[in-house]
Amino acid sequence: MRRVLVLVVLCTLGADVCMARVACPSVCSCRDGVVDCSGKQLTTEELPTSFPTDTTDLRLHNNLLTTLPAGLLDTLQSLRRVTLHGNQWTCDCAVLYLRGWLLKQTNNALIRNVSCTSPPSLEGRLVAYLVEEEVLSSCHYWMCDLAVASQISLFVFIIVQALLLAAVIHFLRRFDRLTCDARRSTHNDGVSEGVALLKDRDS
Repeated sequence: MRRVLVLVVLCTLGADVCMARVACPSVCSCRDGVVDCSGKQLTTEELPTSFPTDTTDLRLHNNLLTTLPAGLLDTLQSLRRVTLHGNQWTCDCAVLYLRGWLLKQTNNALIRNVSCTSPPSLEGRLVAYLVEEEVLSSCHYWMCDLAVASQISLFVFIIVQALLLAAVIHFLRRFDRLTCDARRSTHNDGVSEGVALLKDRDS
């Protein structure tokens, strides 16, 4: 019980410290403002989406990162050092956030250690020194492609529906024609039988 009371007092007096401990990602280790996520083979999808607000040193080197999610580092106001080397940066549209963040940094060693792994045309290039136009030229606007694919699918669906409707109309017309022919044939047979009966009576 005494430990619980001490913890409550510490959280009340030092809320930031408690929040920093609680917010430490499970795949990283946190101590005295240092958040170490290095050498964990983390991909961009597995990278934590947030870090303790009092982080001063963030270590993300020697992982499998291809890009950083937009805005990931913007809320870390106390951040003084970041290590990003040893990753597999893909220099396409998604790298623009990392490029913009690097351009704001004054640590030349950090800038020189972040280079493109792909595409082949940009391999080895420093991310911070990429020209925006050459990055944009490699972008695949998947939303536009998806919209086009959706429109094509809708067009094909409409055509199929139209063909089915035409087939149903044709079948109904043919069925109606066959029904009329059957009725006419039945009527003619009835008339023929009636004429034959009359002739039999007359004879």
